[in-house]
Amino acid sequence: MEKDITNVLVTLPVKEKHIEAIRAAAPGADIAFIPAKELTEEDVGRAEVILGNIPHALVASCKRLRLLHLGSAGADGYPAIMPEGAALTNSSGAYGLAISEHMLGMLLAIIKKLYPYWENQKMSLWHDEGGVSSVEDAVVLSVGMGDIGGEFLRKCKALGAYTIGVRRTPRAKPDFADELYTLDSIDELLPRADVVALSLPSGPATNGLMDERRMRLMKKGAVLINVGRGSAVDTEALVKVCSEGLIRAALDVTDPEPLPEEHPLWHTPNVFITPHISGFFHLPQTLDRIVAIGAENLKRIIAGEPLLNAVDGATGYRREEDRA
Repeated sequence: MEKDITNVLVTLPVKEKHIEAIRAAAPGADIAFIPAKELTEEDVGRAEVILGNIPHALVASCKRLRLLHLGSAGADGYPAIMPEGAALTNSSGAYGLAISEHMLGMLLAIIKKLYPYWENQKMSLWHDEGGVSSVEDAVVLSVGMGDIGGEFLRKCKALGAYTIGVRRTPRAKPDFADELYTLDSIDELLPRADVVALSLPSGPATNGLMDERRMRLMKKGAVLINVGRGSAVDTEALVKVCSEGLIRAALDVTDPEPLPEEHPLWHTPNVFITPHISGFFHLPQTLDRIVAIGAENLKRIIAGEPLLNAVDGATGYRREEDRA
């Protein structure tokens, strides 16, 4: 059954081509393009569809809301505060390209010792830093097999790695994974891996997943990559095991975040940090994909059709059957 949508609010940093696509999805609707930081209660109060994230404090003012389509892959905090009867969807599927390439870049920089050479360059120091390792023949364990974790594993497989995936729920093994397990097998898998990549949302099952005990299960010199949520890793334990030279870490997310200037993790050896920028909108294709999913969902809610990437309120994940 078709639904009459008259007011749409877009908080995404759209370009002209995106504006045209959104207008084409809802002909005749009044569409406002307002950055999230400039929103008022009145702006969100008249919107029936919102494309993009809004401050949590304004969700209670969304009196007419039928759909909130998040520009993020995570649904942090939104399911618990959504107005009754309003649908929540996310942009899972938009970030795999950007974040998987960032992960691969960090991994190669660590195992090829590019960071020590960069430091040496600043000191005009011509010095051989010794042996390196390769992605080829490495065992790469991806904990999280959504768009991001799957794309990272696919890239590693193309470079000759032996690939192992870990999922929250059982599913058919993709061709780019040599083995596939669920989360309850992680303790048996960690000692096998040269690379452990986390691309997990925040939640009871993932918070504190990598504690000191599990980090000590990892191979000596293995690389821990985290691009999901900082809460998946015990930060104090990470400082300890990296300082001891047991593992190395590449982090695009931390706990706490932003990481305070005085935090010891900044100066912990064997740790490389980027400030949660692997996704965002830095790669133009990411925003293109977000808008494409959002515009499609705008069409679908008007047409009364099932939505892409519907978020399960109980888990915070998109439902398996609603993946874009």
